[in-house]
Amino acid sequence: MSLAPIALFVYRRPDHTRRCLEKLRENALADQSELFVFSDGPKNPDAQAGVRQVRDLFKALQGFRSVTLIESEGNLGLAKSIIAGVTDIVERFGNVIVLEDDLLTSPFFLRYMNEALEFYRDQEEVASIHGYFYPVQGNLPETFFLRGADCWGWATWKRAWSLFDPDGMKLLNRLRSEGLTNSFDRNGAFPYTHMLEEQIAGKNDSWAVRWYASAFLAGKLTLYPGRSLVQNIGMDSLGTHSTATNAFEVNLADRPVTIDAIPLLEEPVVLRELDIFFKSLRPSLVRRIVNRLIALLKSGKA
Repeated sequence: MSLAPIALFVYRRPDHTRRCLEKLRENALADQSELFVFSDGPKNPDAQAGVRQVRDLFKALQGFRSVTLIESEGNLGLAKSIIAGVTDIVERFGNVIVLEDDLLTSPFFLRYMNEALEFYRDQEEVASIHGYFYPVQGNLPETFFLRGADCWGWATWKRAWSLFDPDGMKLLNRLRSEGLTNSFDRNGAFPYTHMLEEQIAGKNDSWAVRWYASAFLAGKLTLYPGRSLVQNIGMDSLGTHSTATNAFEVNLADRPVTIDAIPLLEEPVVLRELDIFFKSLRPSLVRRIVNRLIALLKSGKA
């Protein structure tokens, strides 16, 4: 099995980046994997020190087959950085595993990603592989599919990434004209449509909501693990006057996730659990989560 390259997107958070790297190097396949680091340039003078500290982490980094640091002179912003970086890697290698600096991985993350990329390589219905899943209460299958795509530790192929449409207005118009906004919002439980509207209005620069919409409208599926292989540490504060939330906190998988043939359909049990989880969140918390995501996107921290 040929291992997929890893694209890691970083900016100015040295502590987050250090923790991300420590966990990634614990993966059994790390030393056989090529790591491509896309370091965005400082948005303003205040960001220069953080950007420099992050880049210094990669100067003599060991634990991977190779490490390539791509330093942007100016500030692209997260969306442009990820879109350009993912496009570059899939054009060169045919597939990619994508991480950001605030994601911690289980030691079995790379194994799961590479095995799933190989298993579903020629399955046109599958757009991507995802490493995180929400801390729902019920029992989940070993792996399962949901419609669309996701963004907290994921992988894809050139054939699927070609579906990505950066035109948010075009995506929104299709969702509305085809009567899909409610299902796009996970049965009305989470305001993804609102996030897309905010992207169009220039209030956020989310590439992720456009990736989700692109795959969703194409009727494509993403594979998820029943045990989360990724933890997001970037949601550590939800605003100046609020405390951190643990609503999305998970225990990282302590054993491998088995990749096997399953029906190419959304899993009803998972859909019910996801609906329960999202609707269990207080509306005020959901609003703060969305506002925090937008703030991170605007600041370039996410």
